[in-house]
Amino acid sequence: MQLSPRWIRRPRRSSWLAAAAALAISATATASTGQLLADPSSASGPVSAARSTALGPCMITGSMGVQMSEGVPTGPGYSRSTGTIRALNLMVDFPDAPGEGTALERYREFFPQTQKWFRTSSYGRLDYQPHAPVKDWLRMPRKFSAYGIERGAPFDPGYRALVEDIVRTADPDVDFRSYDLVNVLVTPNAGPSALDTVLSVTFAGNHEAPIADGVPVSNASFVYSRQDDGSGSYDETGYRVLPHENGHVFGLPDLYTADGGGAVGHWDIMSEDWGANNDLLGWHKWKLGWLEDNQVRCAAASGVSEHLLSPLGAKSDGTKLTFIPLSEQAGYALEVRTRGGNDEAVCKPGVLVYRVDADVDTGQGPVTVADSARDSGGCTRRPNVHAELSDAPYGPGETFVDREHGCLLYTPPRPRDPLPSRMPSTA
Repeated sequence: MQLSPRWIRRPRRSSWLAAAAALAISATATASTGQLLADPSSASGPVSAARSTALGPCMITGSMGVQMSEGVPTGPGYSRSTGTIRALNLMVDFPDAPGEGTALERYREFFPQTQKWFRTSSYGRLDYQPHAPVKDWLRMPRKFSAYGIERGAPFDPGYRALVEDIVRTADPDVDFRSYDLVNVLVTPNAGPSALDTVLSVTFAGNHEAPIADGVPVSNASFVYSRQDDGSGSYDETGYRVLPHENGHVFGLPDLYTADGGGAVGHWDIMSEDWGANNDLLGWHKWKLGWLEDNQVRCAAASGVSEHLLSPLGAKSDGTKLTFIPLSEQAGYALEVRTRGGNDEAVCKPGVLVYRVDADVDTGQGPVTVADSARDSGGCTRRPNVHAELSDAPYGPGETFVDREHGCLLYTPPRPRDPLPSRMPSTA
């Protein structure tokens, strides 16, 4: 079915003004209005007994072959992502790569910044508590080169041997039963520079991992080298590799692909974690339990529906996410992104539209952002940011159409004095 804006009801004046306020270049923006039209064939089937709520049709799921799915809810085995989480941090060095500086200096590259990032992104629903019971470097019994660690290395045999050595070396100073996840902060001089090869990796939900104090080290992130912001400094942004890796511990997949961040850009830290600060997508926040169910709208019925959205970065109640199911595995998500919270680099505020596919595996493109201004070159000049998608959100008067599935989003313009569609380029 081909759709035209003439089939769209115009919203009431109050909603119209709310949309203008949200998309204005202003820190006081609070809401946006979008209208959705869905073809009946795009909605998922009848709600099953396990999906008895209004959100049931939007709780997409992947097949058994998907390693780390975008499906809701997240499967078992990962760390909890709400409430108080105790994170064990162990600073590790090697005979052929002795620690640079002190172990606590390495620890402070990531904390309290990581703790603050999670508090902001989760609206306070995740109380991330970092602990470093061992204040000095944990010297491994073998050379770094002996573990055979390189990008893409599997858990066996190298990482298994490393974890076993970490557990033995940390004993008896560490009780692994007291922690929900483990961060291994490797001395930066072990292995290549992150500018050459990124070794940082997470093994999540790994119940075949070595046992420590009676529990498997099943959710562990390993961080190597240092990531800078493109200017040679890592003080402000280099820590964000850890929230990215911990995202895997909580069950989130990689959103970058073999081609880099061209599918999602800087709209989620699981896509790009270098350069300027950025947040998670609303879909991920719902998946992690940071958005309550009453903050999500499921547009599963055919016809026109009107949705008032609060900016995702604002610490406020109200609807933050609307989802249109296309099938039991995929659908479109809509949210309003503005410069606020962890989103300091937004140069064009507006309605972000993206497709989520729970049947696509991590690193293969499970999320794709729709670009409102294709081939524009984007509106940001920040380093390490995929510029083309930086102006992806839909602003006042702009329309997104998926003719194949019969979906349309219309963001109404201001009734007078049209607003500029984007912020000035950021240096």
